[in-house]
Amino acid sequence: MKAAMRSPSRLDATFAALRARRERALVAYFTAGDPSLAVTRHLVVEAARRGADVVELGIPFSDPLADGPVIQRATQRAFAAGVTLPRVLELVREMRGEVTVPLVFLTYYNPVLAFGLKAFCRTSVEAGIDGVIVPDLPPEEAAPLRGEAALAGLDLIHLVAPTSTPERMRKIARASQGFVYMVSLTGVTGERATLAPDLAGQLRALRAITTKPVCVGFGISTPAQAASVGQLADGVIVGSAIVRLVEQHGGSSDLLTRVGDFVAGLKAPLRRES
Repeated sequence: MKAAMRSPSRLDATFAALRARRERALVAYFTAGDPSLAVTRHLVVEAARRGADVVELGIPFSDPLADGPVIQRATQRAFAAGVTLPRVLELVREMRGEVTVPLVFLTYYNPVLAFGLKAFCRTSVEAGIDGVIVPDLPPEEAAPLRGEAALAGLDLIHLVAPTSTPERMRKIARASQGFVYMVSLTGVTGERATLAPDLAGQLRALRAITTKPVCVGFGISTPAQAASVGQLADGVIVGSAIVRLVEQHGGSSDLLTRVGDFVAGLKAPLRRES
């Protein structure tokens, strides 16, 4: 018996529109609740207004194994502010009317299991979430979540590592919905002065395997780096550089302007034809 055809998602529509305009996507990451949920709401709205095509919201977790020190500190600030998964879901419900771009959760598997797979997927979609990235959940172990996500209409996005073989790239790409997340380097998230020297080769190998959108994250922190990645990828994901701005200017009246200007600077080279 054939599986039912999947309906196009908001992520599908966004990447199709960007491809038609020969643009690359900017995916902007924020740690939900850093420095507060109210400020996160304003930051997301401003980022979308200034050019972010997709917004990724990190759900605070006590052991964020894929995250570097900048995002780890943001997670601790969010915990100190009393942020929980139910409160993040309420934040999404409140701001969905102000934001039309796709919203994607980045979370580790423990909070999802604790919430309940079916409840997590259905409540996330009802709140306005379009996709979820779970860095510590490999495709081989993702069937229970994948099933509930498919029923709820939630895109489950998997990560391809620099060490992934072509066979594994194919498996991950086949399992991913919305887009494929390509990790640009081994190690944790964080800003880097230069891009990985073999990134272009890895991207070409992945693009030869799948027609799904490919977005690159980890280590991208400047407009020049975004432009370089945008030559081959469908989108770039910027997290630590944005979170660092929030850390440095979280108590300042010009936080939104600083983050908005940075987002606009990252998006500008992605609008040019390649």
